[in-house]
Amino acid sequence: MNTELEAIARQFREARAKLGVVESCTGGGLGSAITSFAGSSDFFEGGIITYSNAVKMKSVYVRESTLETHGAVSEECVKEMANGGMVALGVDCCLSISGIAGPGGGSAEKPVGTVWFGLAVRHKSIEAFHKVFDGDRAAVRAQAVQTGLEILSKVSLKKTV
Repeated sequence: MNTELEAIARQFREARAKLGVVESCTGGGLGSAITSFAGSSDFFEGGIITYSNAVKMKSVYVRESTLETHGAVSEECVKEMANGGMVALGVDCCLSISGIAGPGGGSAEKPVGTVWFGLAVRHKSIEAFHKVFDGDRAAVRAQAVQTGLEILSKVSLKKTV
């Protein structure tokens, strides 16, 4: 994880950009990993844990229709979470995570281990990434945090002309 954290710190410092996170299934694990890096206060503004759908709607502006149509563990939801988190936290980049860590809650369409990541970069794009992890609840959450760090370590903050 240290390599990813160093890359994140370097990129955000060079771009003088601020980072925020919105987490569901990881329950603050990503924010905790980022703040374990000394000097993270240079670029990390904070995070919002949106475990319930009500908090997703109230805190990061996820539409009720999105939750009803696609569910909380979906491309559409994590894109809205990331964009809403960017607004709510006043940051240049926001990563969101929503998934099914288990042991229950899975279905044929969305098995336990399904995790969606949303990445919003100001004035650029909102993307989503999907993974299905193996293992128990702790393993799924740990893999989601690690993947979140990997995504952030590769984000492009360069301004487009």
